[in-house]
Amino acid sequence: MRSATDSPNLLWLAAAAQGLEAAGLLVVVALNVSDLGGGQTDRRSNAIAFIGVEVIVAIGLAVIAAGIVRVRPWSRTPAVMTQVFAVIIGIVLIQAGQLGWGLPALVFAVAGLAGLFAPTSLRALHRPGGTDSPHGGTRPPIPPGPP
Repeated sequence: MRSATDSPNLLWLAAAAQGLEAAGLLVVVALNVSDLGGGQTDRRSNAIAFIGVEVIVAIGLAVIAAGIVRVRPWSRTPAVMTQVFAVIIGIVLIQAGQLGWGLPALVFAVAGLAGLFAPTSLRALHRPGGTDSPHGGTRPPIPPGPP
């Protein structure tokens, strides 16, 4: 396996974006806990469940960021998916007039995607002989069909 010192700079950008998104979600958790403590929620049980889900997602984002820093090939797909979701969430927040949350989400997501799709990052996260190769793993190539 590669070490963090072998990873390209743009891969560090992707990890930083992922980590900042996890930190941002923890800020949201803190705000929701504050609302819960102040009695500003409609249903206490729903608020507690939502906060629990937010904490789990934040931990997941942090684990993915750590996987990117450690140049683990498994981290690429969940990182790309979370960045795509962050783009969607950022756009929705901007359309809802929440520029303070939407713009950072959009900027971090675009930076994360740029870092993940940089050629050096793709090479660093490539699985040799895995499903990333044209004839990946142990599967033989598919023969051409009849003419």
